[in-house]
Amino acid sequence: MSFPFRSALRRAFLSSGLTAALLPLAYAQAPATAAFAEDDSATIRLENFVTTATRTEKALEKIPGAIEVITRRDLDTQLLIADDPSQALATFVPGFAPSRQKLTQTGETLRGRPILYLLDGIPQSNPLRSGMREGYFADPLIIDRIEVVSGANAIHGAGATGGIINYITKTARAEGTRQTFTTQAATQGRDDDLSWKAGYAFQHKQGSLDLLAFAGVQRNGMRYDADGRAIGIDTVQGDTVDSFGYDLFVKAGYEFGAAQRLQFSANRYDLEGDGDYRLVSGNRALGLPTTSARGTPPGMPARNLINTFSLDYTHRSLLDGLLTAQFFLQDFSSLYGATNTVTFQDTALAPAGTLYDQSEIVADKSGAKITYARRDTFVTGLELTGGLDWLNDNTRQRLAGTNRTWVPPLDYTSFAPFVQTEYERGPVTLRGGVRFENAELDVATYQTLAYYGRQTVRGGTLSFDEPVFNLGGIVRLGRGFSAFYAYTEGFGLPDVGLILRAVNQPDRSVGRLVALVPVLTKNNEAGLSWRGERGSASLSVYESKSDLSSVVRINNLGIGSVDRVPTRVRGAEFSGEWRVIPTVTLNATAALLDGQTAVAAGQPLDLDLGARNMGPNKLMTGVTWRARPDLSLRLQSSTFFDRDINIGRNTNTTRFEEHFAGYTLFDAAATWRTSRGTFGLGIENLLNRHYFGYYVQADVNAALSNDTYFAGRGRTLTLRYTLEF
Repeated sequence: MSFPFRSALRRAFLSSGLTAALLPLAYAQAPATAAFAEDDSATIRLENFVTTATRTEKALEKIPGAIEVITRRDLDTQLLIADDPSQALATFVPGFAPSRQKLTQTGETLRGRPILYLLDGIPQSNPLRSGMREGYFADPLIIDRIEVVSGANAIHGAGATGGIINYITKTARAEGTRQTFTTQAATQGRDDDLSWKAGYAFQHKQGSLDLLAFAGVQRNGMRYDADGRAIGIDTVQGDTVDSFGYDLFVKAGYEFGAAQRLQFSANRYDLEGDGDYRLVSGNRALGLPTTSARGTPPGMPARNLINTFSLDYTHRSLLDGLLTAQFFLQDFSSLYGATNTVTFQDTALAPAGTLYDQSEIVADKSGAKITYARRDTFVTGLELTGGLDWLNDNTRQRLAGTNRTWVPPLDYTSFAPFVQTEYERGPVTLRGGVRFENAELDVATYQTLAYYGRQTVRGGTLSFDEPVFNLGGIVRLGRGFSAFYAYTEGFGLPDVGLILRAVNQPDRSVGRLVALVPVLTKNNEAGLSWRGERGSASLSVYESKSDLSSVVRINNLGIGSVDRVPTRVRGAEFSGEWRVIPTVTLNATAALLDGQTAVAAGQPLDLDLGARNMGPNKLMTGVTWRARPDLSLRLQSSTFFDRDINIGRNTNTTRFEEHFAGYTLFDAAATWRTSRGTFGLGIENLLNRHYFGYYVQADVNAALSNDTYFAGRGRTLTLRYTLEF
């Protein structure tokens, strides 16, 4: 698929300003897998979902793009199986890559591209220096639902070339006071594997005032594979085993009359390793996995510490329209474990090979999002939406042990006005718009590490202006069927920090090293959806292209670099649900992906995208049985298919060849509601299959392969108890 009209649209925009916003954008029928829920009478009903993932409230069936909504009920079931948000996303979102089962999320992409993570619309990702730790920023117990917009888009600015994952927090809605206590424990029957968490939530609503406060704590023990070996702990990149964490969350809102609301929320999330285990290298050639043993690794344990604050104002009848304004702050700190990698060595500080140091990424964000939408503007059926986004992101990376600068402060400021239109007439909906991104990056003069020759790099200011367009439509065909086509654009930023930290030649300046040309991704998608009394289904095909992408490649020394090369991803996704009988529901999601890139700029797209960028083909199935109104049972399977790519395409410095032997896992869960609380039982890897994860097998980092040959988790039993009073 291609889109030959983009240059004409751009010329029209540049010549006539925001009038080019009156362009149609596809309304892709949202898959209904998450839109159906079973009520207590064992009937299926269509939930009246709304979402803020499109910046204005929309019913689920009218959201543009491929949308998945993971409800609180579905999230509870998946977190009962494994307290792993990435694994829940991989279960419900067709294009999401398999979970790493670690704190690090390298390789966890969406449709082969990066993800913009949000918490109530507040960006959590760090595109200027991505450390692949952005997926752990809140306790799932405070989440009401997760909205996933698959495919490139610019709804919330830079970073969503693969899509958006927006975590929506809970709000006190029922009158009166309600308290909830939740406790959960997981074990594999070993003396050091007990993992537990507890959370207390206080909700109060009285008239115009509502308040929700939450405090949660968790401690994670060791995990074992199916053969009884302790799974290797990733002490450098970060792990969730042998860790301690807590979350403090508060949200308070006040309604001014029937139309206005002011809301404040704050969240502090802290997850830190305990430092009780050290890594024991495996042997990939012999099939022996990396394990762990009691001991203290060097340095401070890996840690994620995130503070998020927001002040939101809503006016639902301002000049017959809806005004929303959000002002936010987010402080992100990610500390990595100590290592004596060659990059950190400096003979002025210690003999070569003896210096252990550890990296820390710090990103401070502040911003504002203002949106105004008005229906039936000028003519009946025409909705206009406009707004302005402002973002300041100050990101830096240092070596915490010796307080050395690795990546200098990157001060990024973006202003982005946007206009969207929607016109609905009969069975046809057209929607379109444009976002004009104005961005500037300031970098101070700095000096690189000794490994790179202590080069002095002159600072500078980089900037870009980029209009981003959308075009498409949806036709409702009757009998529950609808067809759609969508052209959407998204933009990201190259990993500027990864480029600047590795300068190894004299007389360089920021302006000569980095062209702040955004990663502009063009996504064409078409599909067919059906929604009926007993179920739903959605099938879509897409092509995602970027002429100047940002591909991270790891050499044989384990050192990463950024190549600006074109990429193309093609895929097909299916999502469906069917009620066999009133008490039994089947569901399935499937994804086929095929991605290519080039070895270097100007070369043909004949190199398959590797595991760092794209997941394998997959099929997820499940059956839910409401045995009684108070008892629910679920059995599910996860199948990831073989993938062998770039055979023989290796160089002296970089490995492109990858091999993955697929596997199928089964999980089970049961929930029982009683007058004395709700009990839950989850079993991960029900058949106790021994396996190695996708990213582990692909071995994108050959130099450290024996240290990262992690087996997957063996059979794990989880018990949960929830009491509301």
